[in-house]
Amino acid sequence: MPDKPLSVNITRTLTRRDFLWLSSMAAAGYVFGCATDPVTGKKQLMLVSEDTEVQIDQQYSPMQISSDYGTVQDSQLNSYVSQVGNKMAAKSHRAHMPYSFRVVNATYVNAYAFPGGTIAATRGIMLSLENEAELAALLGHELGHVNARHSAEQMSKGMLTQAFVGGVAVLAGTQSAVLGDLAGQLGQIGAGALLASYSRDNEREADALGMKYMVGAGYGSEGFVGLMDMLNSMSKHKSTSVDLLFATHPMSQERYDTAVQMANTQYQSALKGPLNRERYMDQTARLRAQKGVIEEIEKGQGQLAKRQYDAASAHFQRALKQAPNDYVALCMMSKTKLIQKEYAAGRQYAEMAQKAYPREAQAYHLSGFAKLQLKDFEGAYEEFNTYDRLLPGNPNIAFFKGYSQEGMGNTQQAAQHYNRYLQAVQQGQYAQHAYRRLVDWGYIK
Repeated sequence: MPDKPLSVNITRTLTRRDFLWLSSMAAAGYVFGCATDPVTGKKQLMLVSEDTEVQIDQQYSPMQISSDYGTVQDSQLNSYVSQVGNKMAAKSHRAHMPYSFRVVNATYVNAYAFPGGTIAATRGIMLSLENEAELAALLGHELGHVNARHSAEQMSKGMLTQAFVGGVAVLAGTQSAVLGDLAGQLGQIGAGALLASYSRDNEREADALGMKYMVGAGYGSEGFVGLMDMLNSMSKHKSTSVDLLFATHPMSQERYDTAVQMANTQYQSALKGPLNRERYMDQTARLRAQKGVIEEIEKGQGQLAKRQYDAASAHFQRALKQAPNDYVALCMMSKTKLIQKEYAAGRQYAEMAQKAYPREAQAYHLSGFAKLQLKDFEGAYEEFNTYDRLLPGNPNIAFFKGYSQEGMGNTQQAAQHYNRYLQAVQQGQYAQHAYRRLVDWGYIK
């Protein structure tokens, strides 16, 4: 499978090879032009254009959001978070970017931004905030990363490319034998595999911008101090639910001290500004009612990571007793049952998850996988086809569609899907299986 000449064109989808090429060019010191830093106004060497930032965002943020079990199905909560975010985005240095704000179903504590302006906060971190000003501080910080072009800067240096390529590699299942290691295959992408890991300098700049944006939008600067206080406290009492947060957003006492200093000096006039605690509590009442459910899911995920499957199931069952339609709990029960090779039960929970959240892709992946194990190849193909419509771009799904067609004896259709898979991935057990079948069937001489 020889390499083809590569030409990067931002009007088409960026492939894994494109990212590798960008990385190699950056590592070799090739720079394709200067850009003006939107925050400082100074010239900076920048390999990645703004159009490419937006395209990368559009291509990869849906995968990360799906790995976080999709946007919460509380339209009022999402509308509220969007209003807070958009109010500050209008005051930012890049107000023209296509910003979007949402809460995702994941229960771990984190918030993140993709380079084109997609910003998400998890259910876990929303439960940790005390007022609207703290929410504004959180979203303002993420806006700071987008406006300072921290992800684009890392890509220009060849630093972030590995995260995207690594995320695609996990997505493609290159570490798992064909239908072998269930635990390795049931995830779409590892939590945070596509997220930037910021430097302390990045965090300082994002903090400064976040406070500027939130104060500019009319919030009290005490909200940023409150956010830093909460994060600082969490960093000193680490749990598995905050591991990713501090891996991608390094915390320090210095960040808290700086926030206090800025609030008391530069933004002293806003120190007693509105925090809007009552409004935050009203808007998050339904979410806070799920706190017990979210805590049980977090405990179950911790047990699952330790391969304590019965203990994990018990936590997920307790979550489902409180909230029978919680999408995360249903998906986690499905995964646990599939890992334990209880395929019929795994399929049942996946199908329940589909009914709870029909437009989210992950449950179709789980159900399709269960049906493969049950030798229901036609049913599996339908599930993977639905997944592909909801969330295109996952190379794993091309492989599994091929595997399903192979199981039905449709070698021509299987060959088409395997060929599509090999266009994206050339290494790993899946690629080996696909390549061998194309050789066996005479498509490759």
